[in-house]
Amino acid sequence: MSANKTLSEVIAETSDEPSPLYKQVKQGIINQILHGHWQPHQRVPSESELVSELGFSRMTINRALRELSTEGYLLRLQGVGTFVNEIKAFTPMLEVSNISDEIKSRGHFHTSRVLRVQKQTASDSQAIQFNLRPGSQLFHSVIVHYENDNPVQLEDRVVNPEVAPLYLQQDFTKTTPFAYLSQLAPLTAGEHTVEAVIANDEEQRLLKISNTEACLQILRRTWHQEKVVTCARLLYPGGRYKMFGRFQK
Repeated sequence: MSANKTLSEVIAETSDEPSPLYKQVKQGIINQILHGHWQPHQRVPSESELVSELGFSRMTINRALRELSTEGYLLRLQGVGTFVNEIKAFTPMLEVSNISDEIKSRGHFHTSRVLRVQKQTASDSQAIQFNLRPGSQLFHSVIVHYENDNPVQLEDRVVNPEVAPLYLQQDFTKTTPFAYLSQLAPLTAGEHTVEAVIANDEEQRLLKISNTEACLQILRRTWHQEKVVTCARLLYPGGRYKMFGRFQK
C-alpha cells in the first residue's frame, strides 16, 4: 500500500467486497493505522470531513468511528477531536474465541511454540473439575502464542481424553487447541474467571516481561453436552493486552 493513498482510495480498493458501508470505513481506517499511515496521537478527520471525503451518510461515519473507539483503535475527546490511539491487542471478555483468528483479524501473523503435549494423572482437584475419578488420565499442553513474533498468550490447557482421544497426536504449530477441540466437540457451555496476577519467573521469561508487569489471567472450563472438555489457564502480558466486551439489552 502506498504511503500517499487517501482513506477514500484505500476504501475503494476493497469496495467490491460484500460488506456494509460502515464496515468498509472501519476497515479502511484500520488499514491506515496498521500500515503506519495514521500514527498514534495523530488527529483523524472529523465526521463532517469524512462525510465530505467519502460521500457516505453521517450515520455510517458515526457508527464506524464509534465502534473503532469502543474497540480501542481511536480515542474520541469531546470538544477536541478524534485521535489514533496507542493500540493494544484485545481479547473478547465475554466470548470464547480462537487466538489465531483474533490476531489475523488485526492483519497480523500468528505463530506458536509448543512447550509440552503429554499425558498426566488427574489430581484430586482436577478430577473434581472434570467429573472423573482421581487418578484418571488427562492430556496436558503448554503453548506460547505469538503476534508478529511477540509473545501475547501463554496457554496451559488440560483436556479430557474421553472427548479428544487423539489430542496428543495433533500438530499445534499448524492449528490451535481451541480450533481442534471446537471442531471435535463444539462448545455448549462454559465458565471463566478473569483476574490480574504476577507471573512466575518461567512465565515472565516465556512472555518476555519484567517481574513488575501484571498479567491478565483467564481460567476457563468448557463443556460439550454433559462432558467437561477442557480446563485452561490463559495468561496475557498486561502491557500488551486488554479485555474487551460489548453489552446489549
